[in-house]
Amino acid sequence: MIDLHYWPTPNGHKITMFLEETAIPYTIYPVNIGRGDQFKPEFLKLSPNNRMPAIVDHAPADGLEPISVFESGAILMYLAQKLRKFRPDDVRGQVEVMQWLFWQVGGLGPMAGQNHHFVAYVDNPIPYAIDRYVKETNRLYGVMNKRLADRRYIAGDAYTIADMACYPWIVPHQRQRQDLDDFPNLKRWFHAIADRPATQRAYALGPKYRAQTTMTEEEKKVLFGQTAAVVK
Repeated sequence: MIDLHYWPTPNGHKITMFLEETAIPYTIYPVNIGRGDQFKPEFLKLSPNNRMPAIVDHAPADGLEPISVFESGAILMYLAQKLRKFRPDDVRGQVEVMQWLFWQVGGLGPMAGQNHHFVAYVDNPIPYAIDRYVKETNRLYGVMNKRLADRRYIAGDAYTIADMACYPWIVPHQRQRQDLDDFPNLKRWFHAIADRPATQRAYALGPKYRAQTTMTEEEKKVLFGQTAAVVK
């Protein structure tokens, strides 16, 4: 049994996409990030960076006490290793998956996240910041498009955790001011993943926890005003 501490954001969707692709049972514990649930002491014990998602595995492979894991990329790696699914068994295949997973967590996610922030959440738009992150998002889309020119999925012919990591950050492409028609290989890949029943089940969970799509001013204060004080 997996406890999933979750909120319907791109990083949260990564984990529900994996779990819905497998038969492993899991229970969702909502972490309302707009309300500040991520700063509760009990959650900080699982995720000291005060970010969701986080998991607790009550049946780890070593048969010992439950294991908690935070950071979405680490969670995907842990689950893929535990279940021996959605990652290759050979060394070279594992390298392909790992480097593109790290590409997402170190590049696509942070840059698209800054894009979202300056395009959608800043009350007084900053043209330089918008231009900077929209262009960098565009560059990263170009990297993916080129990568997908001669392969079905990011790491090859098989669907892996690298695809699960990247897909949720392409879903808001319109908000990121990107046109998928400019990236035909990426567009083909995007729709193939969107058509997977597990993807659809994962995304159907979101509205159950967050009904509104517009961030309130109070939520902005919680999310965008953090200093070291919140983790003391």
